[in-house]
Amino acid sequence: MHFVFEKETGERNFSSCGFSSGDKKIGISVGQYHDPSSAFEVYTSQLRAGMVPTNLGQLSAFDKDGVLILEGSLVLQSTANISKDDLGALLKAVEAGSEIGPLPPVRTYLPMAGRVLGSERYALGPEAMRAALDGLGQAGLDGLANEAGFVDKAEAMLARYSGPGNGGGVLLLLEYPTPQLAEQHIHHLNEVLPATAKQQGLNIVRKGSLLSMVLSPSSAEYAKNLREAIDYETQVTWNEPSQTLTDPPLTSTLVKIFYGTGVFMVAAFVLGIAFGGVRVVTKIFFPGKVFDRPNQMEILQLGLSGKRIDPSDFY
Repeated sequence: MHFVFEKETGERNFSSCGFSSGDKKIGISVGQYHDPSSAFEVYTSQLRAGMVPTNLGQLSAFDKDGVLILEGSLVLQSTANISKDDLGALLKAVEAGSEIGPLPPVRTYLPMAGRVLGSERYALGPEAMRAALDGLGQAGLDGLANEAGFVDKAEAMLARYSGPGNGGGVLLLLEYPTPQLAEQHIHHLNEVLPATAKQQGLNIVRKGSLLSMVLSPSSAEYAKNLREAIDYETQVTWNEPSQTLTDPPLTSTLVKIFYGTGVFMVAAFVLGIAFGGVRVVTKIFFPGKVFDRPNQMEILQLGLSGKRIDPSDFY
């Protein structure tokens, strides 16, 4: 089966065939899509209310009318129930062409309590979101799909909820790459909300990068409780450059200063003794031969007296 939003899902291959045995007939189809997120969009679009999850593939569900299996970038569908062994063999035959990867985290934010099985819808583009809204009885809110911000990598997740008594509503989640984009798109979405929806108390709540709204709620109290049950927690990552070095204690710095000063003082003392000692020893053992030789000493004289100064008198 091809879809009106096949361009959004990046459909690459699609095959289908039929099998019959006596009066029994079954159709099998396998589609390969751009990535696991695109395949998940197709998978949810084919879910039927009341389908029960199974443990085949990454995700799977079945009812009396057939089985739906998601395995990476592949979506496998049968038009009738077949045995689990046959389904497992069929899945093993086609999974070699699948690209296994993580599924969108936004799907895990939906509360479990009260969710109508098979009503989950995931959208990566406006066409898929319009189809999801129509399928969940929210055709009057198609304008939300145009302003959801899919060009900014938004992801939409919807599901119908049924509470005690006549309580119920459709929960719509929109996740953005950053909180700034989420805040920006609140204003665009508020502009396209119908006046009747606003009068009924429909409002958009932001938590981090996630926007949430409850469409057609049975009551404001039910909508509030449903939003509070959303399993989403914000995470802040501090990526400012940091260093682990710290200034040394003042006492350690002073000790190093005194130590360095002492080393220089000892070195100066030793060198002074060495220089002076060599000169004194040389003058004792070799007087007038190395240092203070009279014929090499010159002294300026003012000539105030007639006596000539003998340089040796100074040493």
